[in-house]
Amino acid sequence: MAGLINIGLSGILGHQTALNTTGNNITNANTPGYSRQEVMFETQDGLRSGAGTIGTGVSISNIRRLANEYLVQQVRESSTLQGEQAALNTELTRLDNLLGGESTGLSNALNNFFASLQNAAEDPTSLPQRQMVLSEAQQVVNRFQALQEVMIQQRESVKTQMQQGTKDANTLLNSIAELNLAISESPGLAQGKMPNELIDKRDEKLRQLSELVSIKVNETQGSQVNVSLGNGLALVTGANAAQFGTRENAADPSTLEVTLKAGGRTLEIDDQINGGKLGGLRRFEKEALQPAFDELGRVALALSASVNHQHEIGMDLEGDLGGLFFTDINASAAQTSRVIANDNNQAPNNAQLAVEITDTAALEGSTLTLKFGENGNYELINEATGETVNQGRLPDMPRAEITMPGFNIRFEGGSINAGDSFRIQPTRNAAANIGLEVRRDEDLALASPIKATTADANKGSGTITQGTMLNVRNPITNALLPGFTERQNLANGPLEVSFELNARDELEFVVTDANGSELNRDTFKTGQANTLFSDSPNDGPAYQGFQYSVSGQPEPGDTFNIAFNAGGVSDNRNAELLAALGTANTMNGASQSFAEGYAGLVEDVGVKTRQSQLDLEAGSTLLEQATNQRESVSGVNLDEEAGRLIQYQAAYNASAQVISVAQDLFNTLLQSFR
Repeated sequence: MAGLINIGLSGILGHQTALNTTGNNITNANTPGYSRQEVMFETQDGLRSGAGTIGTGVSISNIRRLANEYLVQQVRESSTLQGEQAALNTELTRLDNLLGGESTGLSNALNNFFASLQNAAEDPTSLPQRQMVLSEAQQVVNRFQALQEVMIQQRESVKTQMQQGTKDANTLLNSIAELNLAISESPGLAQGKMPNELIDKRDEKLRQLSELVSIKVNETQGSQVNVSLGNGLALVTGANAAQFGTRENAADPSTLEVTLKAGGRTLEIDDQINGGKLGGLRRFEKEALQPAFDELGRVALALSASVNHQHEIGMDLEGDLGGLFFTDINASAAQTSRVIANDNNQAPNNAQLAVEITDTAALEGSTLTLKFGENGNYELINEATGETVNQGRLPDMPRAEITMPGFNIRFEGGSINAGDSFRIQPTRNAAANIGLEVRRDEDLALASPIKATTADANKGSGTITQGTMLNVRNPITNALLPGFTERQNLANGPLEVSFELNARDELEFVVTDANGSELNRDTFKTGQANTLFSDSPNDGPAYQGFQYSVSGQPEPGDTFNIAFNAGGVSDNRNAELLAALGTANTMNGASQSFAEGYAGLVEDVGVKTRQSQLDLEAGSTLLEQATNQRESVSGVNLDEEAGRLIQYQAAYNASAQVISVAQDLFNTLLQSFR
């Protein structure tokens, strides 16, 4: 009887365990990372008898955790990809909405500004029209500065997210290390009895960590796991966890770099952060946000330089030469702000470098790293591509220059040590630095300061153009040209253009100043426009900073006079030239206008945003597929578990019936002896 009772009891206890396990599966059906468990039944050793082996019941050999490590790893990898694309797409969408928005972007402000100049050209004496030009110009300045400010706010938001992300990662690393220890100390581990719940918790922590950064997981002795970055740098080794951190980037204090502290050492691992939310934020900053700063600044520089130049060579309502319209792009503070010395440079770290913008049409929106070696040897590297774009040796340290397309890097003092490096950012802060210099309506230089008149006694059919201003300063020395040393007058004018026959009976034109000094002489060519002055500042008096041409057929003795445009308040020539800058190709090697340059920035960000959206959709699909595959093995199927409940309940009841039968047999036996 005892054997039958023990058999029934083993069935009750075994199926009670199975019922408990099934119930646990059901109640954890929605628990993240839970892997369903299954009771492994095993027949107990039988009793040998003359009639054969008599069974002794059932026992539980193990409670198995149903999991496939390959599928778990697939979920981790898909989580890394989806986490990266989600962070990247969120930030790109925000930037795209800012730059491309009708009310937040720059396009409308630029269009309105140049439209106001065109309106002012129709009536250059109208003060309301002039006031509208200043108002729209201020709106352009405000829009540049607002875009820069919002982009700075987004950069700060990215930094905050990176700081929080590293804190979350550290919490997970510590939890994984603690779970490693708990698993290795779990009773029964040596006999293969795994602590299923602890392993599930650890896998879920690993999955959450993979959402933040790409990791590798390797199982070691004692069912522990080692966790590392893609390059093998250890994050968790057994029960020991490293710690992520952030600090100001030594090359650019406005950004953060990621560090890893382990074994008493702190390593800079910024380049090792790939995948996951941290990798997505890092990609956004390097691939989208920093280029957007550079490109927006490039548009600001091109606009400022072009409008300033055209305004300076005009004449205002009071007869004075025009001054700066926008802030001087090569102010001393602006030049020095374009260079950032690396904090790790050797003492005394006192080198003074400056960047001068020389040609905004040739300027690229890029950031570079200038590295110095021995004896003044240098290497200039494009940070985006890693390409060396210039290298050599500074010839003379005082005022030595490195010439690049669109800008010069000038060494102005201090000392440079081998290994020192500097970040060169010619355009990065230009949108923040732009400002409106013209304050009064009367100061708008809408007229041209020169005019030409034809002598009444001329007999030929020669005609002279209205004239084109080139500069009021020598582009090489930056000094005022001789003709413009006095305001409201040409210092060496009026100039006279006369025609005479030379010894070969050829018609020549002669340009003389007010003192009778000859400025230029050349043969007149019939049937074409004959320019009167040189276009090169290197040609001495032949270069006057403006240009006229004569066509037709003048006669010997004919003359034209070129003088200051005194009283020319109704002249709109410079206003039309200023308005024409709106569509002039002044950027990208004279192939794009300001609007097209800005549209290129918007398009670039838009393309990246669209691509990130497609990548996010693909990543989400892959994650869903990987999760479904894992769930097909490890997930709880409630219908299946309900069936098991019925199965185990029936077996439990049957085992109880076995005990009941054994009890009845025992009672019958007792009755037989009464």
